This record gives sequence, C-alpha cells and structure tokens, in this order.
Amino acid sequence: MKITVVCPGELGEPEINRWREIQKASPALDNPFLSVDFTLAMGRLRDRVRVAVIEDGGTVTGFFPYERHAFGVGRPLGGFLVTCHGVIATPEFKMDARELLRACRLSVIDFDYLVAGQPTFSPYETDVRPAPVMDLGSGFDAYVEQIRAASPKNYKTVRYKERKLGREHGEVRFDWESADLGALHTLLRWKSDQYQRTGRVDRFAQPWIIRLVEEMHAARSDDFAGVLTMVYAGDTPVAGHFGLRTAQTLVGWFPAYDTAYAPYSPGIMHHLHLAEHAARAGLHQIDMGKGDREYKDWLKTGVLMVAEARVARPSPTTAVQWAGRVPLSRLRTAVVDDPRLFKAADRLLKAYGQAKSRLRPRFRSHQSTRTR
Repeated sequence: MKITVVCPGELGEPEINRWREIQKASPALDNPFLSVDFTLAMGRLRDRVRVAVIEDGGTVTGFFPYERHAFGVGRPLGGFLVTCHGVIATPEFKMDARELLRACRLSVIDFDYLVAGQPTFSPYETDVRPAPVMDLGSGFDAYVEQIRAASPKNYKTVRYKERKLGREHGEVRFDWESADLGALHTLLRWKSDQYQRTGRVDRFAQPWIIRLVEEMHAARSDDFAGVLTMVYAGDTPVAGHFGLRTAQTLVGWFPAYDTAYAPYSPGIMHHLHLAEHAARAGLHQIDMGKGDREYKDWLKTGVLMVAEARVARPSPTTAVQWAGRVPLSRLRTAVVDDPRLFKAADRLLKAYGQAKSRLRPRFRSHQSTRTR
C-alpha cells in the first residue's frame, strides 16, 4: 500500500474522477462535505489542507482529506464548521489508522462527525449517535403524512401560522436555489446575530468562511452544488437556509430567520417548504446534522449514525492535546445527555451572548468578499 500526501490543488483529473467514482459507489459517503469539490475549495482558502492519496497495487483505493496544524496535530477537513468527516474509500478498504496518521505526519486527530462504522476508524470510535434525516425517498406527500401522523397538532399549528403570516405581511412564497448574493448575505447576517445572541462561536467573524460560503453558493453541477433557499412574506425575507447537496442528499448547514417574525415559527415553515422543493428536485434526503433540537425531532423520519473518535500515536504532543481536549469533550457529552444540564448551559450561553453581542461588530452584508 502506497500513501502520497498532496495539497488539494495538486490532484489531477484522474484522481478527481476516481474520488467521484468511489463516492458515488457507496451510499455511506453520499455527503457533500466528503465531495472532492468541497476539498478543492477548502484547499484554495486554507494552506493547512492536505489529502492522503492511498493506492493498493497501483490502484487508488481511497482519499483522506485533513488539516495539519502545529506539532503534528490533525483536524478533520473543515473541523467544527462541517458535519461529516471520514476517509473516502472503496467498501473493502481497511488499514491501520495509526499507520495512516504516520504517513500524514500526524500525531493525533479527533473526529466529532465521523461516518460511523468505517473499518479504518471504527476501532477508535468512542461515541456513536443518530443524526436526524428527512427521508424524501418516497416523495414529499409520503414524508408529510409521516410527520403529520406523528404530531398532527404541530403540523396544524405550523400551517395555521403560515396562513396568518400571509394575511398580515403578504403572500408567502419560497425561493429554491436562489442566486441572489444579497439574499445570501441577509441569511449570514441573521446567522451571525444568532451565534452572538446565543453565546456560540460566530463562524462569520472569520472572513475566509464567508468566502467559502460564497464560493459554494456559486458552485453548480449535477453532483455538487450550494443551495440557498428563502421564505418571503410579500417582498420581505423572513427565513432561509444555505446548504450543500450531492445528486441525492442535501445537508443542512446554515438555517436562520429574522427574529422579528419569530411568532410565526418561520424556521419550521421554511423546512417544510425546503422538503417539498428538495423532493421535487429529485433529492432523496435532507441531513439535518447531529444535535438535539426539538424541531429536528419533529421533522425527522430517519437517522444516520455519526461517531466521535480519537486516533493517536504516542508522543508528547498527544499527551498535551489529550489533557486539553478529552476532559472537556467528556464534560460536553455529559451535559448534552442530561436535559436539565443542557437547558441550564443553554440559558447561560444565551445570557452571555446577549451581554457580549452589544460590544461586537455586526455582520456587514453589503460587502461581497468575492470582489475584494
């Protein structure tokens, strides 16, 4: 077995085509964050991105995209920004994960959103959890019947609020695959405000992430594209989402809404329209990502399994990194698993975020980083 480490831009057409071929052949890899297009975009924006090209007997059998940080600390491609990590490889592929790290010149790597059950990494999985999915394989009508049967009151309430929004603020309409950059920046401003308001890390405080989203918004192909969707009341945008898709799967990434319209539950309303148009476009599922949220629990009609894992080779760096990360990771898991602790932590973060948001600069949606 031969492993060659390259920058994404050094991949040739044969490697790019082989990547796509391997991904299409395995349903477990049907996620846009595992697509070569996403890796190439990350490589253009981040000089830490590398790809291990794995060959066996002269045939490329796998690709492992990752980020190499100081002292040999590895991170999955995109880190906390994305919701799917793993090795893109043929189903029969298996190798010792520590040998893979050695070839990549890494001492340690932690995964929070690993495709569960990959033979290379499965021995190192520490926690496996379900990620909720909106299953559209049988069409939108079949999907709606499932969620309506599971909670008829919720469904009736959402539709009532949608009609009320239309009466009071203008006809409700939905825009699928919007090319409007201004609408994209409106959505990112909402999301930035949400991060700050709830005490979370504001992704859009980092200009390279805005550039990445803009690049993904412009991406258009049968197998990979950015999808911007917006709900309007009259001419006013009230809720939206930006995600990535393959030919069959749309992955949730940045949902947000205008808090002025919160009484109408625009986020849930948006997701129902999103499911309808995604099914109409031929998509089979919407992956909402790991995480316990009430709206996800109501909208889901299936799950995918996502794992946390840690692979390390003995070294001083590994020991230091373990001390800084693992205890905090275990504490986070304990909080998430206890509803009372989770609600208390969420309230604390929101109070913290509201206090700090008054001091932070707002997202400047009128500027397009693509033209800088």
